[in-house]
Amino acid sequence: MTRLLAVIAFLVTFLAGHNAIGHELRPGYLEVTETSPNSYDLLFKVPTNGQLRLPLFVALPEECIETSPIVSSRIDTADISRWKSACTDGLAGKEIAIDGLSATYTDALIRIVNLDGTVQTSRITPDNPIVLVAASPSAGETAYTYFILGVDHIIFGFDHLLFVFALLLLIGDLRSLFLTITAFTVAHSITLALAALGWSSVPQPPVEALIALSICFVAAEIVRKERGIIDFTASHPWSVAFLFGLLHGLGFGGALRELGLPQKDVPLALLTFNLGVEVGQLLFVAVVVTIGLGIKKLFNAELSWKRSLLAYGIGIVSATWFVQRIFSF
Repeated sequence: MTRLLAVIAFLVTFLAGHNAIGHELRPGYLEVTETSPNSYDLLFKVPTNGQLRLPLFVALPEECIETSPIVSSRIDTADISRWKSACTDGLAGKEIAIDGLSATYTDALIRIVNLDGTVQTSRITPDNPIVLVAASPSAGETAYTYFILGVDHIIFGFDHLLFVFALLLLIGDLRSLFLTITAFTVAHSITLALAALGWSSVPQPPVEALIALSICFVAAEIVRKERGIIDFTASHPWSVAFLFGLLHGLGFGGALRELGLPQKDVPLALLTFNLGVEVGQLLFVAVVVTIGLGIKKLFNAELSWKRSLLAYGIGIVSATWFVQRIFSF
């Protein structure tokens, strides 16, 4: 029991700490649009930490020169810069980098629109903050970029994973598991689409706070079930998954919308980002279920008391997140 309590303490510290830096996981966004041969309009969107702008800067090839002043503005939680540049012989085959990215936790998307209408969308990371501009970009690369972004968003979205984990602890059989995961998928797909298409606009801070509260609610239901209180939530977990899935979809959609994507990119981004979220979620569920079956087979004993302790740990983490997010309004 002491070991399990130590694990829970570690979980609280680890997840609460990562929540504190979670805002930096919002990607930066650079759009480079060719307006005439070898001339480009640039838009650079940088996440902010409160009033502080992350120290990120665009590094174009050496032969590129600025042909207009940089005009900056602040929108919600991002700093927006716009300017024009001219590049001798264009950008095809050249490298674009974002200086300072390696010192952050955030990624960045780079969207390059060529004069002939072709588009290249690439994702760069702190480990590799450079993109090679393709001479002939393909739609497949764009789809892959958003797919990986979706996988990363769920795998490193500790609050979403903790909610799914709490649901798994609440579920007692495979049929309920299937219905619950399906309900959560359908629900967050609906609100993800509404938010990403701009048909639903909800401020992100309250949504993030309510997501934390939803995790706390499910943790409380786990404890109630372990005490023998079987109410509608415990017997129909898919209903809770659907209801709160709508809320979590707004969180996913807000993350996608904050990129400032052009409307032409939204359908493809929405589809592949959502597929990435689902793949990441299913991988997580598969790992948790496999570990759970292994533990059950290994110990061959009733471990409901450990389930309750895990529920208390989840409740502490989610309550901490809720308070943090309330004070961040």
